[in-house]
Order: sequence, then C-alpha cells, then structure tokens
Amino acid sequence: MRRQNYMELALEEARGAAARGEVPVGAVLVSDGVVVARDGNRTRETHDPTAHAEMLVIRAACRSLGQERLTGCDLYVTLEPCAMCAGALSFARIRRLYYGTGDAKGGAVDNGPRFFAQPTCHHAPEVYPGIAEEASATLLRGFFQQKRS
Repeated sequence: MRRQNYMELALEEARGAAARGEVPVGAVLVSDGVVVARDGNRTRETHDPTAHAEMLVIRAACRSLGQERLTGCDLYVTLEPCAMCAGALSFARIRRLYYGTGDAKGGAVDNGPRFFAQPTCHHAPEVYPGIAEEASATLLRGFFQQKRS
C-alpha cells in the first residue's frame, strides 16, 4: 500500500469521527506495511480529552504489539498533531509521521511549540506534511462551517 492509500484510510476514520459529532481527525498506524490500528477522534463519545485519534491508535498498537515502543512504525494523521499527541509520538518512538493539513492554532509539529525541535525532546520522527492536505483541510472546514450554521 502507498502513503496516499494509508492517508485515505485516515480520511475514512476522520469522516467517521465527523459522523459521530467529533472533530474530524483520523489516524492510521502502520508497521511493515500492515495497518496495526486505525481510529478517529472520540473525545466526546468517551468523555476523555485525551481521546485524540493519534492517542487511540498509539494505545491500540501498543496493546496489539505487546510493547510500549513503536519503533519502525509510521503514523498517518489528517491533522498536524497537538503538543499532547506530539509528546506521545516521541515517547512511543514513532519512526515517521505523515500528516494532512497543518494546524496554525493547535499544531505542535511545524506550528506552535514545534515539539520535535525542542532540546528536551527525546525522539523526533521523520515528518512529512501535506499528504492529502486539501482533502483533510476541506473536511475540517466543512465540519466547523456546519457547526457555526
């Protein structure tokens, strides 16, 4: 499977999150070409502010693989991770991060605190922004426009 295909799976999860009334963010975690975990935001559903898509797939992958480190795993997510999620990616030792659209307000990778560039960051994944950027941005814009209507 190609990067674009994994991001399409993440977009499917984001659409599912939107259908549940969640902010439409989806994530897919891949190890050796196999999807280990996929999910979308579930903060409202679970009444848990940490139930971001990235956190959910990291937790599921760790359980599935029986380890706390996800060295060699790649994460595909539709939105630039926030500081909490960037920290989790670092601690999990995610190899590569592919994300759709940047988040000037809440992102922490290429915006805001730039978590992986901090001297206190123990591990920084390779970062590839802009994968299915327009589709990711359009989904988010549509969701928030609908909320404001």
